[in-house]
Amino acid sequence: MRLSGQNLRCVRGGREVFSGLEFAAEAGETLAVTGPNGSGKTSLLRLIAGLLGPAEGTIALEGGAGEFTLAEQAHYLGHRDALKPALSVMENLNFWRDFLGGEAFEAGQSLEAVGLDHAAHLPAAYLSAGQRRRLSLARLLTVRRPVWLLDEPTAALDAAGEVLVAGLMRDHLARGGLIVAATHTPLGIKARELRIGGES
Repeated sequence: MRLSGQNLRCVRGGREVFSGLEFAAEAGETLAVTGPNGSGKTSLLRLIAGLLGPAEGTIALEGGAGEFTLAEQAHYLGHRDALKPALSVMENLNFWRDFLGGEAFEAGQSLEAVGLDHAAHLPAAYLSAGQRRRLSLARLLTVRRPVWLLDEPTAALDAAGEVLVAGLMRDHLARGGLIVAATHTPLGIKARELRIGGES
């Protein structure tokens, strides 16, 4: 499996964010997207996820499931956690499992993997920012998809949470997955760097 972008140009609100951008990542590999605020790290992830259209250029996934689009084979974890506060932790996770479809993993085991099994029946409104991030990470485990697009994956997490995320990423890569992560801080795993904007 290979994810690549060629000659990408991104325009947001009439402003060119970047142009001529190229990247490639293979199965079992992490691409760490770095750069100053406003350089287009999040925009690149959103382009790959199909949430934005490129002004120029192409993005392709080779060797994935041919009957599915790239967006259907990717998980996008953004800054917003996409949780319903009135639903319990487990109900939120079950909603995403049913909505996303595909190869499902047992939701309870996903919560245990991120250290939230004790809070399964609590309303999501009661969770701290770090716990909400852990619940968002559980969604990546509950429905298996080969491409993870992670925007600041360790945001709001303590040191133990950062170690947890690194372990989850290593497991995903070991299963043949691929990760593109926008980050300001080290991910705790081996990664190639793609720097956007600023000095190279």
